[in-house]
Amino acid sequence: MHITFLCDVGHRPWIGSLLILISNSKSVESRNTMNTTHKYRVGAISTATRSGFAVAEGVEGSISFSAPPEFKGRAGHWTPEHFFVAAVASCYVSTFSGMACQSNFEFQSLEIESEGIIEQDQVGWRFREVVLRPRLTIARAEDKNLGNRLLHKAEKNCLVGRSLACPIILEPAFIITEQPAVSS
Repeated sequence: MHITFLCDVGHRPWIGSLLILISNSKSVESRNTMNTTHKYRVGAISTATRSGFAVAEGVEGSISFSAPPEFKGRAGHWTPEHFFVAAVASCYVSTFSGMACQSNFEFQSLEIESEGIIEQDQVGWRFREVVLRPRLTIARAEDKNLGNRLLHKAEKNCLVGRSLACPIILEPAFIITEQPAVSS
C-alpha cells in the first residue's frame, strides 16, 4: 500500500496556518520528558461537508479525506476508517521489521493485506476486528518457524494494535523462494 499526498503546502495556504497552530501548541511538558512520553500532533481542516485535509507536524504534505460513501462521504478518498486500518498495518510492518533486524532474521519481503470490519451495536458503529494477512517471503524453508514466531510477536507488540478496543486477527502466509536440491 502506498500513501500519496494529494497536495502540498504551497497550494493550500491554510495548511501552513494549521501547521503553525499545531507547532505553537507544544507544551513545556513535551520538551522536558525523559523519553517515557511522546506526542504526535495531527491537525485536520474541513474543506467540504464530511471532507477535508489532515496534516502532521514535521511531515510534508497533507492527506485528503472524506467520510466513506456509506456514511454520505465522497468516494475515492481516504477515510478515517482507512486511516485506522492503515495505522494498524503500518505499525505491524514497522514492528516486525524492527524485530527481524534485532533477531538477525533475513527476509526478502513482507506484504500485508489488512481489513477492518465495523458493525453497529447499541451505542453506534465501531470496529469489531482488524484482520492482518501478512505474506512473508523468505529464501529458506528452515527460516519459517522463526519467521512465524516473529510475525506473532509483532502482532502482540505493535503499539497501535495494543491500544485498540477491538481484537486483531492474524492470518500469516509464507512464500519460500529456495529451490529444492535436485538429487542425481
